Amino acid sequence: MVTTQLRSRLPLLPPDAEVLSAKLALHRAEGRLVLFNAAGPIYQCRADDPVGVRLAANIAVGLGLAPMTVMARALGFHRVTLHRDASRVREGGVDALQPRKRGPKGPHALTPKVLRTAQRALDAGASMREAGRRAGVTHFTIGRAVKQNLLTRPAAEPSTSTATPIPTSSPSAQLSTPAERAVENQSSAAGVAVKRTEERALARVGALPEATPQFEAAEGVTGAGVLLALPALLQQGLVEVGERVYDRLSNGFFGLRSVLLTFAFMALLRIRSPEQLTEHAPGELGLLLGLDRVPEVKTLRRKLREMGVRGLARDFARQLAERWAKAEPRELALLYVDGHVRPYHGRTHVLPKQHVQQRGRPMPGTKDFHVNDRRADPLFFVTADANEGLLAMLDATLLPEVRRLVGPGRRVTVAFDREGWSPRLFAKWKKAGFDVLTYRKGKQSRWRDASFEVVRGTVGGEKVEYRLAEREVKLRNGPLVREVRRLTDDGHQTAIVTTNEQIPLLSAAHRMFSRWRQENFFRYMRHEFALDHLCTHEVEPADPKRLVTSPERAEVEKKLKAARAARTKLIERRLGLAPGKTVRIDKRTVGEDELDELIARRDADIERLAARRSGLSKQVPIDTVLGPGRVVQLERERKVLVDAVKLVAYRAESSLARVIEPFFARHQDEARKFLKSVFSATADLVPDHRARRLTVRFHGLASPRATRALAELCALVNEDTPVYPGTELRLHFEAPVLQE
Repeated sequence: MVTTQLRSRLPLLPPDAEVLSAKLALHRAEGRLVLFNAAGPIYQCRADDPVGVRLAANIAVGLGLAPMTVMARALGFHRVTLHRDASRVREGGVDALQPRKRGPKGPHALTPKVLRTAQRALDAGASMREAGRRAGVTHFTIGRAVKQNLLTRPAAEPSTSTATPIPTSSPSAQLSTPAERAVENQSSAAGVAVKRTEERALARVGALPEATPQFEAAEGVTGAGVLLALPALLQQGLVEVGERVYDRLSNGFFGLRSVLLTFAFMALLRIRSPEQLTEHAPGELGLLLGLDRVPEVKTLRRKLREMGVRGLARDFARQLAERWAKAEPRELALLYVDGHVRPYHGRTHVLPKQHVQQRGRPMPGTKDFHVNDRRADPLFFVTADANEGLLAMLDATLLPEVRRLVGPGRRVTVAFDREGWSPRLFAKWKKAGFDVLTYRKGKQSRWRDASFEVVRGTVGGEKVEYRLAEREVKLRNGPLVREVRRLTDDGHQTAIVTTNEQIPLLSAAHRMFSRWRQENFFRYMRHEFALDHLCTHEVEPADPKRLVTSPERAEVEKKLKAARAARTKLIERRLGLAPGKTVRIDKRTVGEDELDELIARRDADIERLAARRSGLSKQVPIDTVLGPGRVVQLERERKVLVDAVKLVAYRAESSLARVIEPFFARHQDEARKFLKSVFSATADLVPDHRARRLTVRFHGLASPRATRALAELCALVNEDTPVYPGTELRLHFEAPVLQE
């Protein structure tokens, strides 16, 4: 109906013309492009003439016949291009739309003088890079001249050097330098590092499902070392599970695969948020994806929002956990469970308060309960609805999910701290096939030192030695358990209990005392992987009938506490008052009788407040405390998705850390520091499409020891010959070979 009305204002249009506005229409026929207004055709040019087409857009927008966005969409340009054209026409006229000469030497850099200078350098044995430097051109220009037979390189003589050369997958590949890429990326007309313009034009009209990775030879790519973790990421199921759950995203240049890899690479490179991508060269990060650049912040946020709308994040995390459980079932014999609070520092929304251990006080936030395997690698996590404790989450959510992962009939030992203490539930869980391992709660009588003996052995590959004692005890309202105590050098006795009758004494003690590994996991995830970062500040409705502490009762209890404290002070003053003496109370002098009267008033206040408190409920529905629309919680969908990717990155890093364990004497301290330096290391990308191989050639690390460890790690990773997702290129990693 709207199009018909617009055509009625443009009576002289061909039948197949495209109406752009009430004043303008566009017609393509016989290789020509014609603009129409109400009076008829006003401009025409060849459809394959880019300058003429851009001039048509400039004229139409300049005369106010159609908006810039409409013209850009109709002609297949980006609106930024048309804005730039308008500025050029205003400053330099129509001639400013002519293609600019690219390169510092113009389109004819290979002048006879340049060729003579370069050929003399090559004849003297100089490299193409050195020949280009002497001739004043880039080594790419020299390489093109060699391919065009304008220059000739002398045959290489056999080397007499005893140094071992660094192997190269494609010796003839010409690698772009960082400086050359920087100039090229900054001079891209469509935006910084935007070079695949045809595919982006298709993406703008929804005709491109996803850009395929296309790797080009590049030298000195910062952060290319993170590709060494790609095989581990794929082994953890990042892309496979992601595609199985989300299938694909809406058509566009960046698809599901590139988005998942971007978030994983960000985690390993310690880029804490999408906004921090602006601090890194987009073209250099794009090389890791096989694309011209990494997604912009707004693009990455839009893709994340699209995935969040689908509501599949929990399914994504669940299938990852199933994959991990199936891959390493032996590590599920013992699981560590603990909660982690993610504080909320904003003031816009009212959220339940949780005790933040690092701050030592309650703060608004959300609480996640993590389940880690025997090595403290993450298995899955669950976000509490409000301020549920560990005990309630274990019984209602965590243990049923563990049972689903490990299968029926298998006994599992669960280790946690005193927050999960409940002898009644211990008996229930034991019948369900779950043994507990936890610290004993409450005061216990001291055992005689003579009961303890030194126990030595190896647990999980670690040599340990404790002074231990063991007894069977019957818990009140609970089952018969084994109580194990450790006597420390300062005489302190640490008591733990377990319902596992099969676990050896030394293993029970060491596994419980190894809970610090999960604490270290939380600390490492906070500092290195930004676990506490909120990927979105958006909220969603929460349960309006959730019970919270009654504010009115809390206020009465506060007054009651103050009244009792005041009464105690008055009694102390009364007991210390000698007969016939006076005392200063509230800036006035009082005697014995007046002081007794003040105490009686306090007693009456306390009795009144206590009666009022007894008539108030301890908890009330939260919608009676907060107004409509204020009962909210932080959005969980995108949080679960981003956290799941971070857990994948952590597990991938952990798998590499275990591989390099023999290379370091102090494995726990050095392995992850070494991997962090590897991920941020500089490397060359050398694709060989005929051999279907992508070589990542490292430049070396800070020390010979680290470089040798890198070479060993590359050799181990190369054994699996992983394929880069979306391509047929097999990854191959090379480190410099050092001479002994």
